[in-house]
Amino acid sequence: MIFRISRSCFSSISVKLPPFKVHHLELDQLPQTATTTSSELLAYYKSMQLQRRMEIACDNLYKQRLIRGFLHLADGQESIYEGLHAGLTFDDCVITAYRDHCIALLRGDTPHQIIAEMMAKQTGSTKGKGGSMHYYKKATNFYGGHGIVGAQIPLGTGLAFAQKYLKKPNVTLIMFGDGAANQGQLYEAANMAQLWHLPAIYFIENNLFGMGTSIDRASANTKFYTRGDVIPGIQIDGNNVFQVRETLKFAKKHCLEKGPIFIEAMTYRYHGHSMSDPGVTYRTREEVQQQRKTRDCINYVKNIILENKVADEPQLEEIDNSTQNEIDIAVEQAKVDPVPPSTELTTDVYVDNENHFIRGILYKDSIVPKSQ
Repeated sequence: MIFRISRSCFSSISVKLPPFKVHHLELDQLPQTATTTSSELLAYYKSMQLQRRMEIACDNLYKQRLIRGFLHLADGQESIYEGLHAGLTFDDCVITAYRDHCIALLRGDTPHQIIAEMMAKQTGSTKGKGGSMHYYKKATNFYGGHGIVGAQIPLGTGLAFAQKYLKKPNVTLIMFGDGAANQGQLYEAANMAQLWHLPAIYFIENNLFGMGTSIDRASANTKFYTRGDVIPGIQIDGNNVFQVRETLKFAKKHCLEKGPIFIEAMTYRYHGHSMSDPGVTYRTREEVQQQRKTRDCINYVKNIILENKVADEPQLEEIDNSTQNEIDIAVEQAKVDPVPPSTELTTDVYVDNENHFIRGILYKDSIVPKSQ
């Protein structure tokens, strides 16, 4: 049994971590157990339920045509985002691709702001201008949200360079998928990071499929944690929130002392790549159900809670209902929120808009600098 109550303190719960796989590291450098508490377990459970229910709500809104364009959902992968939130601080930078809603939530946006943004409402995180793929929050060092596969990797490496240049005791978490791991820009950026010993964590969310292509068909080397060549790497169970958390704590210390590291988090998304992908043409429904049954990251935390009598089923149902209610309220509010006025097309183009010529919808509506 991997769950047990610590004998030293009833409120402290020790969890045995799954085995690691390592590259240019020794296994004994990594933690074998993690410690948690009753309150922390319940907080993780509630937060991951909120993430999942938000993603499911977005799925329904898309099917109602209230969300348009691209939409990439992350239900099934919530433990990765909860683990990074617990293992790092807001002073550490995070940059990712387009499966970014849950990170936006954990970096300070509300469910209402996130959902309203996808619905192109003025109350959204970026006034309805960015949509699903472009969340951003400088106040908590969340730098997106990028729609071009792999484009965030060199940008994240630049953030790590800035941290080192400014002598900050922080790291940059650069997140990308197994599909983007074959991008040449990853290796150009990682090469510079190693040469300059930058505090960069290259974090691969390996959900086994790049769009609809399995890793076995697309990658000659599927051990993504070894892809850094001379850069150390670790493979972890991305569905184990404690292993994600503890690995990121270790990685932060390593990066600040020795330079970059690769982390491959094995996970699984329940939805297809995007809403245009039913997700069952390259895998079976039975496979998805088996993953839900045996590897679900929320059920993992739930089982620890029940095993250690932190809460019972009715108490967890109360949490489920409260998170669902929070999402329902956010959805209904976003539905009646206003869309941005046409004048928003010419705002936020430059830091100092008034000093630049910006063409309006009609020429007479253009912004003309006073000096012209």
